[in-house]
Amino acid sequence: MPAMSKRAETKRKAGMDAELVEQFERRVRQDGRYPPEAFEFLQRGLELAARIKHGERQGNAPRHVSGQELCLALRILALQQWGLLARDVLARWNIHRTRDFGEMVYLMIDLGLMGRQDSDDITDFDDVYSFREAFSQYRIQPPAPPDDDTEPA
Repeated sequence: MPAMSKRAETKRKAGMDAELVEQFERRVRQDGRYPPEAFEFLQRGLELAARIKHGERQGNAPRHVSGQELCLALRILALQQWGLLARDVLARWNIHRTRDFGEMVYLMIDLGLMGRQDSDDITDFDDVYSFREAFSQYRIQPPAPPDDDTEPA
């Protein structure tokens, strides 16, 4: 049995088919534009976009989001994870514009790992926002105050 990559082993433990993960990673490496880590980030962004639009998952019903909605969720996620370094992290993964998110989505569609609607188009990802503007400002959010009625000591 061939050795699994660390990522495939992690996915296997999470209940995903390790062989499918290995095949996906092999195709991503063959494509060469974006590393597997970028697709993991894309997946987390897709989950966030679906939660923002549809709420928490209820069963296995499809939860479609538009290219623009996905791009906006990826911006939120990147700023939450990396703050002002978000643009640098994405650039390291060869992601420089929102169209790159679309290229990744359409690669996953071509691999049969994502679906699309007839109304979906790669141009939905064009110029959703400027990376320079979207990732140049970041405000640290203070923690929310406690919701109990007790006064601090």
